[in-house]
Amino acid sequence: MSKTQKNIYREYLDHIRRTPGPFTDADATSDECLAQFEKFKILGAGGLGCEILKNLAMSKFKDIHVIDMDTIDISNLNRQFLFRAADVGKFKAEVAARFVESRVKGVSITAHNQRIQDFDDAFYRQFQIVVCGLDSIEARRWINAMLVSIAEESDDDPDGIKPLIDGGTEGFKGQARVILPSITSCIECQLDMHAPRAAVPLCTIASIPRQPEHCIEWAHLIAWEEEKPFPHLDKDDPVHVSWLYQKALARAREFGIAGVTYALTQGTIKNIIPAIASTNAIIAAACCNEAFKIATNSAPCLGFDNNYMMYSGNDGIYTYTFKHEKKDDCPVCGRQARPLAVDPASTLQHLVDSFALRPEAQLKRASVRAESKTLYMQSPPSLEEQTRPNLAKTLLELGLEDGQQVVVTDPAFPLEFNFYLQFKTAS
Repeated sequence: MSKTQKNIYREYLDHIRRTPGPFTDADATSDECLAQFEKFKILGAGGLGCEILKNLAMSKFKDIHVIDMDTIDISNLNRQFLFRAADVGKFKAEVAARFVESRVKGVSITAHNQRIQDFDDAFYRQFQIVVCGLDSIEARRWINAMLVSIAEESDDDPDGIKPLIDGGTEGFKGQARVILPSITSCIECQLDMHAPRAAVPLCTIASIPRQPEHCIEWAHLIAWEEEKPFPHLDKDDPVHVSWLYQKALARAREFGIAGVTYALTQGTIKNIIPAIASTNAIIAAACCNEAFKIATNSAPCLGFDNNYMMYSGNDGIYTYTFKHEKKDDCPVCGRQARPLAVDPASTLQHLVDSFALRPEAQLKRASVRAESKTLYMQSPPSLEEQTRPNLAKTLLELGLEDGQQVVVTDPAFPLEFNFYLQFKTAS
């Protein structure tokens, strides 16, 4: 973009900000409000980072922070346009920040080469808007819980509401949503829309594979455990992934199955859906438009009414918005415990394992306690050893009753999940 084009673009943005529209707040075009935009501090994080960072800077946000713990891999270069071959191995956040700063004058970008979970609430309180393009449900849930807790602790202070703009893509599909913490539906309210991938029976993987993914899972779950080529599996280590790929390829040839590739191996063991650059651009643009609308009051944002936008490019182009309702029994923004349908004759081990598969829970390292009774704790090791015998006992043997409330925690999330038992008979 030439200097003349940049000036025209800036003038156009100023025109949007200064010209009231049919939905513009009465004071939105005052000099005071226009000056406030210059002071906005905005946080961006995640896999859509290149597009989001570029768009925020070009939208004239002056103070941007970006979080990403990953380093640049050669596979990123086909779609993450802020990186070059010479950047492979460097931190994504640092390289992206310096690139955009060199191209967009007047913007200050602070890079954090860390996880979002490495920061406390004081860090997040400094921002007016948080934009996430994270590729992890766990990370989304964590930042959502953090921003809701900040909002609830701020009482009636409007500055405690940090709008969370979330975007994600899956191949040709994508979504963008705006969450006003403690006010509108949050990510935990919408968790059942991101149900875990259905598990393939181990007997299919071990005996009669029918798909290339079955061969990869065989290499991942069975061959690796039998041969132990390395002490621990690192899914980000190309040597480890190559070993799994070669094993899966040999397995596929044995059963006459085509389609096993290195990329599919990597995607299957990490549950990754390949990213498409154009879909990323569409969803990142939608997210940044929402940030601009919130910061300028120039148009209504997703939030109170239609708060969720779906985009589908699988078959032509289709997009729509709808309102996802806030749930009273949401463990993050709600006030009620959730029902937990269980067979009272099942074991505590079965209950603990089920939390990873339940769409409304998705807790991989669940610890469970009831009123005045610790049932099972994952840590510390001494307490895990002490409560381990309970895993073999049934819920009835543990003295649990229909309607009793239980509290579930997971080290991946900064909150407690409250459930009440609903006894049912196994069919």
